[in-house]
Amino acid sequence: MKTGGCLCGGVRYETTGALRDITMCHCRMCRTQTGLYYAATESALDDFALTSDKTLTWYTSSEWAKRGFCSTCGTALFWKADEHDRISILVGSFDDDPGLVVGKQIFTRYKGAFYELISDIPTLEEGR
Repeated sequence: MKTGGCLCGGVRYETTGALRDITMCHCRMCRTQTGLYYAATESALDDFALTSDKTLTWYTSSEWAKRGFCSTCGTALFWKADEHDRISILVGSFDDDPGLVVGKQIFTRYKGAFYELISDIPTLEEGR
């Protein structure tokens, strides 16, 4: 089991199943939300549970997805496509190192000019 949450503790979660390798998303929405790029893993919803959602707020960021964050401390936590049975979890929100590696970088054509891509990680200029 892996656990995590926001800075103030208002949102806590646990996940028990296998996690996907980290995907780094460089799209404008992810960069705007986090201030850099979005580094997230993914869990099956059946393996994921919120243990506290007192301050969890969902923002509908597109016609097909939403983003979860803490309304008190502002920690960005989740990304969820409406029709998927999986949830993306920002890797920095885990309590301990989840032991994952970066598997790919997506939407790289939109990356910020102030940083470089990781050269030995697969990239996609657009989507997933």
